Formats: sequence, structure tokens, C-alpha cells
Amino acid sequence: MKTLVITGGTDGMGRALARDYLRRGDTVVIVGRDERKASTVPGATFIPADLSLISENRRVIERITNDFPDVDALVLCARYFRATRRETAEGIEGVFALEYLSRYLLSHGLTEGSRSGPRVIANVSGPGFPAGRIHWDDLMLRNTYSGVEAQFQAGRANDLLGVAYAARHTHISDRVRTRYVLINPGGVSTGFCGEFDAETAAHVESLKRYGKPVEEGIRPLAARVDAPPAAPLSAYAQHRPLSLDHPDFDPEAAGRLEELTRKLE
Repeated sequence: MKTLVITGGTDGMGRALARDYLRRGDTVVIVGRDERKASTVPGATFIPADLSLISENRRVIERITNDFPDVDALVLCARYFRATRRETAEGIEGVFALEYLSRYLLSHGLTEGSRSGPRVIANVSGPGFPAGRIHWDDLMLRNTYSGVEAQFQAGRANDLLGVAYAARHTHISDRVRTRYVLINPGGVSTGFCGEFDAETAAHVESLKRYGKPVEEGIRPLAARVDAPPAAPLSAYAQHRPLSLDHPDFDPEAAGRLEELTRKLE
């Protein structure tokens, strides 16, 4: 029996993964905003939260560490495309807040707040994808915003999050057992939540039509949850392991981003 926490577990790949593990008889906690969508995952524990807010992430961490002290897997799936720039009430660009900062807070928070940390953290992002960069001088994309660029930056930031997480926790204590896994699931016909411009909407419709069904798309994700890799950090493009000896996983850049992120907490 496993205990899984899945963000974005009310839709798309997150929901498909939740249903799969519930069928196995495991305990599944889903985190999302929509109670109606959560009702389509009967048997799961639903924690309603706006994960674009730091305060909400902290509340979720406290709830999980109190009610589910032994988490086997934290699966980070929550995404929301924004064609136009939006800042949260806390002053953080919305895509960066949801798709990177929330994953940073939950990854470290559930590791440091529980007895031993999750066995595996599976961050569903975009390792191996050639696009994307960190806008070091404009992290909140005030001057350079596009919905696609915001997604690309979040993907690259998650690559660096994995590197920084492993560096912080690998030698911190013998009790930390967590394996951090970055997974690019490829083209999947998933939920695609968001507010799209015309060009991106057309691309989304194409993915919905020609992408892999979510039941197939979750297979590499479930494989890593069921059998976490031995290494503290690993990255996969679907089932194919990726080399971490690449500029996308630069330790210096990871440290620089973590330092900037701590100033946002």
C-alpha cells in the first residue's frame, strides 16, 4: 500500500494517475482548485488550494505532514497556461508561481516536515526539451512575457530545482530517502487547463487530437513511482533516461536560482 500526493490531480494526467493508484487500493491525496472536478476521483482525499499562493502551499504542507506523515510519492502535475501575464496577490508572476515556486515549496516542505521525506518526488516538467531559459534579469517576465515563454522558463526552472534539491538533501541526513525524478511525458492528450491565445489554442487542439491517451502517458510516471531510481536525481524523456551532464542541469545556475527563490518565500 502506497500513499501518493498528486498536485493537479483533478484533471488530465494527474487525475488518470490518481484513478490508477486508487484502483490498486492505495491512498491518494489530490490537490487542486475545483471541487467539482475532484468529485470525478472518488476515493481520493481532496485538499482544495490555490497553489499559485505561497500561503496556500504552506497550508497544504502542514495538512499533509499532519494527516499523512508517511508519503511514498509526491507527484507534481499542476499547470495552467496564461496567454496574458498575471501576478498573484503575493506579487509573483502566475505561471512561475504555480509551475515552479509551488513545486519548490512542496518538494522541500514535505521532505523537511515529515519523518523521512517521500520515497520519490516526480516532477512532471520538460527535461530534454531544447527550448526555455531563465530570464535572470526579468524573472517575473514583466518586460518579456508570452504564455509560451512563461511555460518554457518554468520548465527550465524545474530542471534546476531538481539539481538544487539533490544538492541540499543528499547529504543532509541519513533519514532522507527521497529520489527526485524529472519526467517529460512527451505529447499527451491531457487536460490542458488555461487561457489560450488563438495560436496556442490551435496547438492544444492538435495535441488533444493526436497526442497519446493519458492512460498511456502516465506509464513512465507510474514506473518511476513504483520503482524509484537509485540516484538522488534523475531525468527522463518518457522511459528514456537523460544525462545530467548537460547545461540544463548546471549546478551553478541551480544554486543561483535557489538563492533568488529563497528571497521570494
